[in-house]
Amino acid sequence: MLAYFLIISTVLFTVFVLFSYWQERKYRNKPYYKLSDVGWRQCVPKPEAQLVHSIAFLGDVGYVATDGSDPVLKLLQEWQHSAGYNGTVLFLGDNLYPVGLPAETHRHHAAAISRLDYLLGIINPFEGRKIFLSGNHDWNKGRKKGLEYVLRQEKHVVEALQDEDSYLPRNGCPGPDTIQLAEGMLLLVINTQWWVQRGEKPMGRQEGCPYDDIEDFFLRLNKILRHNRHQRIVVAAHHPLYSNALHGGKFTIKQHIFPLTAAHKRIYIPLPIFGSIYPFYRQLFGAYEDMSHRKYRKMRKRLLRIFHQYSNIVYVAGHDHNLQHFEVRDNHYIVSGSGSKTSFVKKGGKATFTLEQRGFFVLNYYSTGELWIEAAVANENETSPKPGAVVFRKELHPVLKPIEQV
Repeated sequence: MLAYFLIISTVLFTVFVLFSYWQERKYRNKPYYKLSDVGWRQCVPKPEAQLVHSIAFLGDVGYVATDGSDPVLKLLQEWQHSAGYNGTVLFLGDNLYPVGLPAETHRHHAAAISRLDYLLGIINPFEGRKIFLSGNHDWNKGRKKGLEYVLRQEKHVVEALQDEDSYLPRNGCPGPDTIQLAEGMLLLVINTQWWVQRGEKPMGRQEGCPYDDIEDFFLRLNKILRHNRHQRIVVAAHHPLYSNALHGGKFTIKQHIFPLTAAHKRIYIPLPIFGSIYPFYRQLFGAYEDMSHRKYRKMRKRLLRIFHQYSNIVYVAGHDHNLQHFEVRDNHYIVSGSGSKTSFVKKGGKATFTLEQRGFFVLNYYSTGELWIEAAVANENETSPKPGAVVFRKELHPVLKPIEQV
């Protein structure tokens, strides 16, 4: 009797695994759209709308090719040419893999400097704003001495671009920093890595931060949002507040059955049941970079409690290596983290759009008060659209009062 039970259980488990794997394979590298957004191709700005400002969000570009062949950077250059002076290119952190910009004596220093200089060379001729944020990898992968790494990167970027606002927030502080990009459009930058960073992190005026208690950050953030309810607010950070991917606790069947592929993609040693311990741990307790980790969870809860009081916020982050859009309580949450690599993203849930593809989001603000997002892909394989193709477009409500034309 026990033998029959074991055989039936094994067969059912195998069928379940194969079916789940087949379901995942069906939509890997294919766009997912919420039912209400399936007809997005017919949605365009009003004919009389004139572009006021455009923002390109590139997350996790730390592995871009530096030989002139990288499709994301080619797509960025095309966008730079069209956006011109009325554009902002914003790098959402993890600008350098694996550990940011180490000291000159470190074995990775030369390669990191070369990669960073190549990226700076691509954007330096751009007439618009150029802004870098920091991510966990820029902070020595979130480990001790991370502050030294990020300050070294900040100094290099600011000196190269000759712009004090090209790396925000400054001095590794939490922020928030604000820049008025256009009339009716405010950029607000937060250093979310500060909350989850291990080791030294700055706080207090003696370290270049404008307050001595982190609670003052939340008071300052709420004050900025309250005083700017009349305009669009774009919040840029590295860590997403909603995600259907790894850092949001979503794993593939392969990761449950072959958990050692997390260490190396070729280690296909089946460990069913035991292999699920690692994904379940990441879902329940999390690494420092996961939403389920207590520090990340606390930060996310505080930020959302404030954001939910308003309805004019677009929050954009990287961290997960894919493209995602969520609409929650009249605000919009975007993940644009596939600047140099991709990873699995689960369809459905609260998401209106997801795609496991290299590319980035663009936010366009028009004279009519309309605000639109577009997701463009940059690489090509047998299942993807052609490079540079827009794969999602959506107007972000509410529409505010039209801008007065000069």
